Amino acid sequence: AGLGRAAARPCVAARAASKLDGVEQAPPDPILGVSEAFKADTSPDKLNLGVGAYRTDDLQPYVLDVVKKAERIMLDKGENKEYLPIQGLASFNAATVSLLLGEGSAAVAENRVATVQSLSGTGSLRVGAAFIQKFMPGVTAYISNPTWGNHRNIFADAGVEWKYYRYFDPETIGLDFDGMVEDLKAAPDGSVVVLHGCAHNPTGIDPTPAQWEAIADVCQAKGHLPFFDVAYQGFASGDLVKDAFAPRLFESKGLEFLCSQSYAKNLGLYGERIGALSAVLNSEGAATRVLSQLKRVARAMYSNPPVHGARIVSEVVNDAKMFEEWNAEMAMMAGRIAGVRQQLYDNLVELMPEKDWSFILQQIGMFSFTGLSPEQVENMTNKWHVYMTKDGRISLAGLSSGKCRYLAEAMVDSFNM
Repeated sequence: AGLGRAAARPCVAARAASKLDGVEQAPPDPILGVSEAFKADTSPDKLNLGVGAYRTDDLQPYVLDVVKKAERIMLDKGENKEYLPIQGLASFNAATVSLLLGEGSAAVAENRVATVQSLSGTGSLRVGAAFIQKFMPGVTAYISNPTWGNHRNIFADAGVEWKYYRYFDPETIGLDFDGMVEDLKAAPDGSVVVLHGCAHNPTGIDPTPAQWEAIADVCQAKGHLPFFDVAYQGFASGDLVKDAFAPRLFESKGLEFLCSQSYAKNLGLYGERIGALSAVLNSEGAATRVLSQLKRVARAMYSNPPVHGARIVSEVVNDAKMFEEWNAEMAMMAGRIAGVRQQLYDNLVELMPEKDWSFILQQIGMFSFTGLSPEQVENMTNKWHVYMTKDGRISLAGLSSGKCRYLAEAMVDSFNM
């Protein structure tokens, strides 16, 4: 009996509304959202110039040869996967401070640097912002206008108020140095000043050495705490020492500062999330106490950092032969970007000689801040299938030599709207 009869379905109570129904939909990330839109585009001409990640001239991701070599050495050593201490791998921390401040650093020799390995640049900045919120309550962090979009999120989510200081001059497509200095002088004494150590993101416009001297003097006179974001050391110019000029200058002048470092770009370790936060201070005692509190912040956030990327950096930096190989690969990557920058400039001058395109060559590093308006950026995407951030920034690391002419045609068409 009952053969062929459908089984009785259990009675399901009507679901109540979710307790989280009131959560608003977050807007898409302004940078990572560009990649999602790019993937959905079926045009054979499409170009993704949104995300700052290095590509070969064939527009493929690049794993550095020296990284592959370091990983083979690590595998042969048979190292385990145990937890690192909260502050990270000791050999990595020593290497990253040496890269930042140089072999002759007085702060390093006198044990005045507190360093924690952290989750690339973003995690390092976030630990620093949480430290500022706890130990400098009520302070305002001043960030450049414009800046990397995540700076605002990082400080706001840590409960640190932020304000802009002037940086970009749209008339010259260059640095508004006078405006920057005026704003830093007007900021309350003891403010936090976020500075891009080299290859400013998104503009690609850096202060000159003389201008860095003046910025350091203002910070010193006002008692500001500089907070360097060093995401491109060695990758900007192909020279580790040249790209570390600003933090080394500030140390030599006796300024205390914080500094986040990332190895996503210069070693291509994007997915390893390897970086560091250092506090360069005026006494060994202060460094010891600050380190203890940075460890407390990190412990509550992620407990301890990942080991694989730290070992890669340690292997490369602490071996003289591998270090030189790394320098050569950095110079190669920086050179490829400089090459497409020059090629793009030449094409733009040919197509629209009446416009001054010199800013393309004056900017450095991975990005170019084109001066395109949001409406012109829409034309770049909708008509030409060129994906970029709405502020007009393009990542030259995602441009091939074969696409320079196409990009120049798209830019000229958009500027002529």
